[in-house]
Amino acid sequence: MIPLLILGLLIQNPGAHGYELLALMEKRHYKYIVNFTKGSFYYNLQQLEEKGWIEQIQQNPSTSGREIRNYKVTGTGMAEFEKLMVIYGTKSEYVNLQFYGALLFADEYDKNKLLELIQSQIDQTKTRIALLDEYLFTTQELPGTIDYYRRMNENSRSHHLVNLEWFEQLRAEVEGHTA
Repeated sequence: MIPLLILGLLIQNPGAHGYELLALMEKRHYKYIVNFTKGSFYYNLQQLEEKGWIEQIQQNPSTSGREIRNYKVTGTGMAEFEKLMVIYGTKSEYVNLQFYGALLFADEYDKNKLLELIQSQIDQTKTRIALLDEYLFTTQELPGTIDYYRRMNENSRSHHLVNLEWFEQLRAEVEGHTA
């Protein structure tokens, strides 16, 4: 998935350098789409260049003395982008929250510690909702256009609200059983 994100961002931002792309991924909260680290990002960027899907367009010396590599997508990179869009655009998978795996053994676990785990899920979900609210508050869809990323974030927010309600209900039920 990281190659798709890099190619897509370079199509949107031709001439960007790696740090700019990584900053966009962080600013747009792409971590909710795919797990990535700075290392995995730069590894994928290097792989895309080695495969000939992206190429450097210029090397600007910087004031820090570091080499800055600006990239653009090649013709074969555009073809790969098209393939990846089909691959990921037609994929549908179950949401696999690791918490659900732990919940399978909740009856074998200390109830107070279980409540702490549930509270952790509540807190994390509230944080995600707040980040989505911040993004949605600062952006708006222009009339006559479809902002797919905004729509995706609206949908994600709806899912998080459902999860929050479920976690809070679960917490109340567990609290009721410990009383």
